[in-house]
Amino acid sequence: MSIQVTSLPDAEPRPRNVAIGTFDGVHRGHQAVIEGADTVLTFDPHPLEVLHPAATPKLIMPFGVKRDVIDGLGVQELVVIPFDEEFAGRSAEDFVQRVLIEKLAAQKVAVGENFRFGAKAKGDPAMLEAHPEFETRVVPLVEVDGEIVSSTRIRALVAAGDMEAARHCLGAPFMVEGTVVKGDRRGRELGFPTANIVPDDRLAYPGHGVYAAFADGVPAAVNVGVRPTFESGRGVLIETYLIDHEEDLYGKTLRVAFVERLRGEHAYNDVGELVAQMHRDVEDARRVCASFQRPSR
Repeated sequence: MSIQVTSLPDAEPRPRNVAIGTFDGVHRGHQAVIEGADTVLTFDPHPLEVLHPAATPKLIMPFGVKRDVIDGLGVQELVVIPFDEEFAGRSAEDFVQRVLIEKLAAQKVAVGENFRFGAKAKGDPAMLEAHPEFETRVVPLVEVDGEIVSSTRIRALVAAGDMEAARHCLGAPFMVEGTVVKGDRRGRELGFPTANIVPDDRLAYPGHGVYAAFADGVPAAVNVGVRPTFESGRGVLIETYLIDHEEDLYGKTLRVAFVERLRGEHAYNDVGELVAQMHRDVEDARRVCASFQRPSR
């Protein structure tokens, strides 16, 4: 990782080309805003977590993944606004003067056409364009497959298990990251030891089913669901079988990039039938991963 992460209070003024946004998912629309910027200015936590907690959407990616994706776009610095009630109460003009001009010394500013900022969301791109201290670039909404790309659309695609359509919108596979926890070890007993992640309720995750994926770059077969064959009583798990790879991952952070949904989750009459299907799933995942080509941005 080469990107510098700076909390806004610690930022030093210097000439900057700044892209501003929440950028949840860093999808193709966000990438169009970020293109050419050396600095990304974002918020953590998501502003709705402070302003309207009940209306907060499930985030497409945790901060660490967002940071790494933005780093991959060639951005030099990620400036993070620690968003709280005090900051939420600042006027739009205060944001422009104290943050963009005084703190960041912005020379160029890029935002999406639907970007709003400041108390009661009174600031808009036109307000930025009216400021001669910096050049403003307002980026139109981006369409993919005939529809506007949005975080809302991507969340729906992920929940439906449509990894291909989500990938088209994101410009990269949808990813989940979490700490590997101990499961009931049933996969090991069946010959398919899995690295298990409990999904974070604050984050989006794929709908129940079996997927081809890459786990830290290793081809994998992944089950998302509640294991209906066994009535374990446990909640949703993301169970990842790393193909042709053995490693003790307990307690470690695993990043899973989903490529394709292979099938839905299904309860089997006996364990032998389940094991036979798991063998087929692994071969299907192996084939999908071997033929996968990362989409061009």
